[in-house]
Amino acid sequence: MQKNKYNNSLILIVAIILTSFTAQSQTAILKGVIKSENNAVELAKVFLQETQVGTVTDTTGKFIIKNILSGTFKVIVIAIGYDKVEKIISIKENEIKELNIELTSNSSSLNEVVISGTMKEVSKLESPVPVEVYTAKFFKTNPTQSIFDALQNVNGVRPQLNCNVCNTGDIHINGLEGPYTMVLIDGMPIVSGLSSVYGLSGIPQSLIERVEIVKGPASTLYGSEAVGGIINIITKKPSSVSLFSTDIFATSWGEINTDIAGKLNVGNKVQSLIGLNYFNYSIPFDNNNDGFTDLTMQNRISVFNKWNFSRKKKRTFSLAGRYIYEERWGGEMNWNKSYRGGDEVYGESIYTSRWEFLGTYQLPFNEKILFQFSANGHDQNSVYGKTPYIAQQYIGFGQLTWNKEFKMNELLIGATYRYTFYDDNTPVTASFDTIGAGKNMPSNTYLPGVFVQDEISINAYNKLLLGIRYDYNSIHGHIASPRLNYKWSSKNKSNILRLGIGNGYRVANVFTEDHAALTGARKVEFISDLKPETSWNGNINFIKKIFTKYGMFIGLDATAYYTYFSNKIIADYDTNPNKIIYDNIDEYAVSKGVSLNIDIALNNGLKFLIGGTYMDVYNVESAIKEWQLFFRTFLQAFWNIGYSIKKIGFTVDYTGNVYSPMRLPLLSDTDPRSEFSPWWSIQNIQFTKKINKGCEIYGGVKNLLNWTPNKGNPFIIARTNDPFDKDVLFDSNGQAIVTSSNPYGLTFDPSYVYGSNQGIRGFLGIRFTFN
Repeated sequence: MQKNKYNNSLILIVAIILTSFTAQSQTAILKGVIKSENNAVELAKVFLQETQVGTVTDTTGKFIIKNILSGTFKVIVIAIGYDKVEKIISIKENEIKELNIELTSNSSSLNEVVISGTMKEVSKLESPVPVEVYTAKFFKTNPTQSIFDALQNVNGVRPQLNCNVCNTGDIHINGLEGPYTMVLIDGMPIVSGLSSVYGLSGIPQSLIERVEIVKGPASTLYGSEAVGGIINIITKKPSSVSLFSTDIFATSWGEINTDIAGKLNVGNKVQSLIGLNYFNYSIPFDNNNDGFTDLTMQNRISVFNKWNFSRKKKRTFSLAGRYIYEERWGGEMNWNKSYRGGDEVYGESIYTSRWEFLGTYQLPFNEKILFQFSANGHDQNSVYGKTPYIAQQYIGFGQLTWNKEFKMNELLIGATYRYTFYDDNTPVTASFDTIGAGKNMPSNTYLPGVFVQDEISINAYNKLLLGIRYDYNSIHGHIASPRLNYKWSSKNKSNILRLGIGNGYRVANVFTEDHAALTGARKVEFISDLKPETSWNGNINFIKKIFTKYGMFIGLDATAYYTYFSNKIIADYDTNPNKIIYDNIDEYAVSKGVSLNIDIALNNGLKFLIGGTYMDVYNVESAIKEWQLFFRTFLQAFWNIGYSIKKIGFTVDYTGNVYSPMRLPLLSDTDPRSEFSPWWSIQNIQFTKKINKGCEIYGGVKNLLNWTPNKGNPFIIARTNDPFDKDVLFDSNGQAIVTSSNPYGLTFDPSYVYGSNQGIRGFLGIRFTFN
């Protein structure tokens, strides 16, 4: 009896084991490849809903899931920077099922896309230098007529208006003025010097693939002007552009913006991209009743053409060109061209004609050797009241780089040469020698340089980047710029830590960079010859990525930075209210702060991108700490919230920003305008409806709160009733005197500006694509 019981138990155990093997042998396998635009998507999470079965893709985008029971399942694919995909599949016993999925990138600024922040294409995850990437889709959430306006919703970046009359401006990164930011097009230093103020408005957004932003000195690779950071505008490749596309929108203020793009194939080896941008605004508004235009009239056309040539072994060869012509004016409401340059009716009128040419050619060697080149010319004919400013600038640039990988090193060696010709009608290009006093002396600057960079892969999780650049400026002499960067990442790359330290330098030209030196009644004074500024920057960046198995993604991107300046150039508005005095400080200046981006994507179509930056910018003179004088906000934040209902092709985007108070330049103790701006915010909402695969309509409201800087102030522009100061009396020291017709003792001054005078407005647009 006992023996039979033992035998029965043994038979039961054997039966269970056999049943288990039989069940396992009857399970199926699911495998495939996850791609996006023909590129493998690494670390995508693939799993079967309501099961414990799942995996992640390898470096080639491949995945394989084993031991799947037969049945019907919902396959979910999640990858950071891409929209979630769900597929219903049925799988049979012992079946090996193949499933290939194409992902669509979303507008996340934490997108893992290919970038060129280290002057070579790498994955953002692998770059030892922190680079923020913003795609064309991101900028569509708040359509604007220029890249200058589009950057208002990027954390730590602030488009700063510098004139209430002509509305020109520059781009501030982490509290530093526009001249500290280098703007590149396809890695070429196209927008600089004279065009840093006037050349940011004519880049067609329809041709922008993405915008890369590096915060902190990049002089080691890009030279002067990259002290505060770089903004690299990457244009689309002809192969990635639709056969024809157009994007047209208009606002209730009468602004009309048109983008047209198309491509052309010449045989099998040549592709061309053509783009046209036209912007017009010609209806003057004066909602603040000061007699001056609230927004500058503009008429601008820009043409862009890019050619790609197919070569053996996929070697690179591309050429591109752009031409822009713009007329803009602002001033008294009754101004017209007949008053240009006179003292009867005040107006600021700027005619800009600009051309650009750039290209990249990979030499026919086994080694990867690239020659990049560019040239541009900028011709400006402008008047500010009765003050003319006529300027020409021509820049030629060439760069040869060699990229070599060996063992754990990736070496980049380069040689550059940059020539800049600059001429204007100001004292900057006048001779003061005894013999040639008063003679025009255009500036010719020669800037040869060499650089070397070594990216060392210590192991799969640690990278070290060492670099140094040497330049010889024909005016200022020898300049060296070293840098060091370190990156650590966790095994699954969900945690990334970056450390960096680097040196930067900048050679200033006040009249091309600072619009305040030209407009208004203030005179410009230089205490001494301006020396090049130098800086040392240290930063730490940490990225944390979290995604749940139910499709929710959370991304955190935090940065702390510290920049120390020597010879910093300061514009002094305080010492004499009738002057702007420029000089290098004797001691030092500091710019430090922290920033945080939070990126959240829910599986119901709701997305949040929220960020903020705290900045502390100050100078130290004679052991006295003085906060940066003007136009410096200590805190700024932004948000981009979107919700999509894909079934009906409907999307809502709510974008905005908020700025803390900043100190503003007053003319005297009796000036009634506020010394500090208030907290202020610009908020927008947009609704987009997809009509079909190639057409969508969008519209909404900009500046929902109808905020304008005149609120709380008696006026913004001082003495608009007497812009030529004909009725102003001055004392022996040149100070304006209080009189019955000038109760505050002021002169004409439009430099009190920190935001646009353009109030609430509606907009409506249509996008059409034909493939």
